[in-house]
Amino acid sequence: MKIIAFGGSPSKNSINKKLATYAANLFENAEVEVLDLNDFQMPIFTVDIEKEIGQHELAKAFLAKIATADILVVSLAENNGNYSVAFKNVFDWCSRITGKVFQEKPMLLMATSPGARGGASVLEIAKKAFPFYGGNVKAAFSLPSFDANFDIVNGKISNPELDNQLKEIIKNF
Repeated sequence: MKIIAFGGSPSKNSINKKLATYAANLFENAEVEVLDLNDFQMPIFTVDIEKEIGQHELAKAFLAKIATADILVVSLAENNGNYSVAFKNVFDWCSRITGKVFQEKPMLLMATSPGARGGASVLEIAKKAFPFYGGNVKAAFSLPSFDANFDIVNGKISNPELDNQLKEIIKNF
């Protein structure tokens, strides 16, 4: 079983990438590949640029990575209550190639933030929108107050209740 995981942030220290990596590695007998949005930097999508250059090669590469997955583990960063610009741009370029960006792959959709709401706004937006783009969202998880609930040194959730909640979701996935 192959899992493609990524955080929806270009930050080198992305807390969402850390959460996605942790969650992906909880699946038993899985090969995990963690994508970095920085490897898929493209010009801001516009129809004018698309007309000039066509389908961007990095968008094709991102879709090819998604195609190799049996499961997607995605943790979205919340910027002003919505997707990060970096994620939205990759998504926009990919959606011009295929409307089914997530290719009907079973998905664990997550979000975290330093705040107590844990990216709840972006998580709700994505839960409603992703199915229209081939997102087969099987489960969702929000980690509130990342700094208080995640052990960066050991790369895992430090709050036992929240950790067990995520492990139960994955066990039943």
